[in-house]
Amino acid sequence: MPIRPEHRHFYPIDWRELSREIRFVRAKGRCERCGRPHGRTVTHLGDGRWFDEDRGRWRDGRGRLVRERLPEPAGFADPNLLATTTVHLACAHLDQDTANNEAANLAALCQRCHLGHDRPWNMKKRRITLLLRRALGDLFTGPYSR
Repeated sequence: MPIRPEHRHFYPIDWRELSREIRFVRAKGRCERCGRPHGRTVTHLGDGRWFDEDRGRWRDGRGRLVRERLPEPAGFADPNLLATTTVHLACAHLDQDTANNEAANLAALCQRCHLGHDRPWNMKKRRITLLLRRALGDLFTGPYSR
């Protein structure tokens, strides 16, 4: 994931190499949470289950093999249930501190796992943003209109 220009000063100068090391050497090009492969287009059901072409089996959102036997994507009776997405790995800070670049604090996560990991932090930021907008509205334009 690209880093916003205003946040670049939080990352070390060798971030590109460090990120590549975590994503492709340590994680071998797969998400460390669910096992989705980087750069491949995977078929999924939208609820986290996805088809692992290497094993020829469905996996759940945590990368475990699904117990019930689902047909391969080509054999689905209703192809509208299936969706595809291209997987991109990102190097995530597990403690949300961009200054902490220890290997134990970094993880190679696909976009789905990364968003899930960052969800509590993003909800806090969203609340702060809304409160700041309301406060600015009160200061300059009267009551904040909804």
